[in-house]
Amino acid sequence: MSGLMISVPDRGRLNWLAVILLGLLAGCGPAEVVVKGNFPAPLMQKVPITLGVWYDEDFAHHEFFEEAKTKTESSWLVRTGEAQVQMWDSLLNGMFQRVLPMNGKPGPGQMNPSVDAVLIPHVEELQYAIPAHTSVKVYEIWMRYRLQLVTTGGQPIADWTMTAYGKTPTAFLQSDQEAVNLAAVMALRDAGANFATHFTRVPAVQEWLQQRQTPAREATL
Repeated sequence: MSGLMISVPDRGRLNWLAVILLGLLAGCGPAEVVVKGNFPAPLMQKVPITLGVWYDEDFAHHEFFEEAKTKTESSWLVRTGEAQVQMWDSLLNGMFQRVLPMNGKPGPGQMNPSVDAVLIPHVEELQYAIPAHTSVKVYEIWMRYRLQLVTTGGQPIADWTMTAYGKTPTAFLQSDQEAVNLAAVMALRDAGANFATHFTRVPAVQEWLQQRQTPAREATL
């Protein structure tokens, strides 16, 4: 009888411990965010060139992982690749007379469509700042891009860096994931605005555009 009397509370204790263990295991995974947002095309006078665009694998599937530094923090996995491509496609189609995706990375002998130049964007760095208190869901995200403008043969035309910043505009959100997503969307929109504003001001790009216009002027004289 004594064995029977002991087994019942032991079984209950084991069940309770199993629930706690499952909860701990479920909490071990990172907080994951697949960035989703709306990225309208800019309303501006289009640059009169046919632009090719090439997204490499790292860019098209870009993600950022940061491991928790303490037991009270969460690890984060933020996937921005899909949103990156969506934003840049919308941006470039609003900025340029014609935009064509490349079949492969620009280089000698590569069978790509005929374009005036090819843009290759890279995300070089992404950082985020978490709120000081969990009740205030305001996050900040900072990104640094490297942008390459090359010929279809891969010859460099211009190479420059650009930063973008996004901050959750409100603390009244349902979850930390929503706050991170919104901060990432704001950073992507900032990247689009910066690129649209500064593309023709990049010295090497400006020089290239002027060289393209010079033969046209000479032909009309």
